[in-house]
Amino acid sequence: MPDPFQGQYDELSAPSNAPFAVVPHDSNELPIVPKGIYVGTGGDVTLRGVRGVADVTYKNLPDASYIAVRARYVRATGTTASNLIGEA
Repeated sequence: MPDPFQGQYDELSAPSNAPFAVVPHDSNELPIVPKGIYVGTGGDVTLRGVRGVADVTYKNLPDASYIAVRARYVRATGTTASNLIGEA
């Protein structure tokens, strides 16, 4: 299938071209730093940003919401949301 955007530079504001499932874990880094995280089923998401020095918790996120954050970790402890997708 032809891709008319194949030669375009990938920018932070560009659509995701390699989405991946985010599996929260207390010590494993995400395999790729995402542009943001889609939350399929709402709840809380505890994460650490790519340049963060401490974890933060996004509370009470609704279903089908989006966190505009470049995260290095998504923690299992404190995360109640599910069906998370990293936008890379």
